[in-house]
Amino acid sequence: MTEPRALPGSATPLLDRIHSPTDLKALSREQLPALTGELRDEIVRVCSVGGLHLASSLGATDLITALHYVLNSPRDRILFDVGHQAYAHKILTGRRAQMPTIKKEGGLSGFTKVSESPHDAITVGHASTSLANALGMAMARDALGQDYHVAAVIGDGSLTGGMALAALNTIGDKGPRMLVILNDNEMSISENVGGINKFMRGLQVQKWFQEGEGAGKKAVETLSRPLASFMSRAKNSTRHFFDPASVNPFSAMGLRYVGPVDGHNVEELVWLLERLVDLDGPTILHVVTKKGKGLSYAEEDPIYWHGPAKFDPATGEYVPSKSYSWSAAFGDAVTELARTDPRVFVITPAMREGSGLVEYSRIHPNRYLDVGIAEEVAVTTAAGMALQGLKPIVAIYSSFLQRAYDQVLHDVAIENLDVIFAIDRAGIVGADGATHNGVFDLSFLRTIPNVDIALPKDAAELRGMLKAAQGVGGPVAIRYPRGSTEQVPDGTWPDLTWGTWTRERPGDDVVILAGGKALEYALKATSDLPGVGVVNARFVKPLDAVMLREVAGRARTLITVEDNTVLGGFGSAVLEFLNAEGLTVPVQVLGIPDEFQEHATVESVHARAGIDAQAIRTVLAELGVAVPTGV
Repeated sequence: MTEPRALPGSATPLLDRIHSPTDLKALSREQLPALTGELRDEIVRVCSVGGLHLASSLGATDLITALHYVLNSPRDRILFDVGHQAYAHKILTGRRAQMPTIKKEGGLSGFTKVSESPHDAITVGHASTSLANALGMAMARDALGQDYHVAAVIGDGSLTGGMALAALNTIGDKGPRMLVILNDNEMSISENVGGINKFMRGLQVQKWFQEGEGAGKKAVETLSRPLASFMSRAKNSTRHFFDPASVNPFSAMGLRYVGPVDGHNVEELVWLLERLVDLDGPTILHVVTKKGKGLSYAEEDPIYWHGPAKFDPATGEYVPSKSYSWSAAFGDAVTELARTDPRVFVITPAMREGSGLVEYSRIHPNRYLDVGIAEEVAVTTAAGMALQGLKPIVAIYSSFLQRAYDQVLHDVAIENLDVIFAIDRAGIVGADGATHNGVFDLSFLRTIPNVDIALPKDAAELRGMLKAAQGVGGPVAIRYPRGSTEQVPDGTWPDLTWGTWTRERPGDDVVILAGGKALEYALKATSDLPGVGVVNARFVKPLDAVMLREVAGRARTLITVEDNTVLGGFGSAVLEFLNAEGLTVPVQVLGIPDEFQEHATVESVHARAGIDAQAIRTVLAELGVAVPTGV
């Protein structure tokens, strides 16, 4: 295993010469392995501050270097699925000096982003989108009579997404000239078989071989179509005998398959890519890589080092977080809940670690299902379980649930099935930016009949909602933010009446209605304002009609605060209710503006959006509340 380099103060003489892909091409092929070593050193240095995508970027460094050495970006289009593995791409395309700003306010995105650089072919953050994008670009090229290459890099994990598989099917059917690179960092789809395999790999990439096959087929067809068909079947049978790798789902879909090859041999990758890019039709190159490549501790534990905390690059030492996350709170609660209710079954779309389910999956392996990056499958599988008497819980990020809207509506809600959606990362998530901000779920879930929506204020209330939801029936969405909360003892299951709000602070003149993260801001904003009422509006659907009528009948003004878009969210629900009831109390709606929020800290985005404690105090002052300054 490769040992970590003495990174502090390390020289990068080759990398220092590269400010664009054009500079990269000035290097000899023999210099490329040394360059990829320097790239890895740079990536480790940048990621050591914590919170960045390390292991995946190290694993893709050789492949990215080879792609930019062969192709001519930005004319040629290089697409990265998800985009979190593209740090080497950013460095090689002139953004090295900006790398310390990655995922910081005003800095580089953690993913590829069209508006950031002409070298970024797509804006991305979610999985399985690259192949459909690449197909569209290749077909646009052909329709416009243009000439450029299209190459899409997709990981084996992203291939679990139905969108990627559907795109492959269409690529094989339409047959545009394009290259799909399968970055396989788990296991090979087919095994090498020694010398014959190497011979066939070399033969596959020779243009004369491909052209010869086509010319031979046309010549025979002019003589006899049945003979041509027989010879084609004979050729395939011979190829399958000598080349087992050609018998795979990609070939069945109509793509030329090449591989598997060593994804860390940059010179071999260059040799292959030079021959593959000019072949007619779609080709898939299967490369085998190792996450964390070049850094021993990242190779040994690629799951942790996917997005580690701040660490010492030389030793890998880091200080574990002492905070208790909302994800951990959910994981602990559902693990305990499953002990007492054999109907509980948890489903996740490839988010075991992120959703706090590592311990649950260990203790309840027979009531745990990871469907891969296939959110739609997660939701509809839960529907099937509910139809047969289970109590499934879908643990899913808010921004990923967007991908399964139709399944929530069509497969779960129409028949009012007992499915709980544990929605993590609801609201602004911060550094991951627009692709991951979960600020639309209140709005899109409110539009679906039968779906209840709850917002816990802390871990205890989360537990109470999970317990109560088991008996409510029908689909229930419980949303909670990224970040930390106070841990509560095992066995904590507070009773709560479903669909009811609670008063957190008395006051009837101006009353703030808020739930979840927004409630925290409301309480902080009014800590020295005894006359301002604060209500824990912990249910967005159904609203607490009794309490809302009561506060609306007494208050001079209501303020709603939510970590969700202002369009169609909690504030809209309150306004709709008051209009239906004929209540005319003024309402000030605070929420995320109708625009995508770029990456920054959660606190910074909330301040910019006008929903943090200081923003609430400003609104209160404008309403005539005596708000002390300098607090």
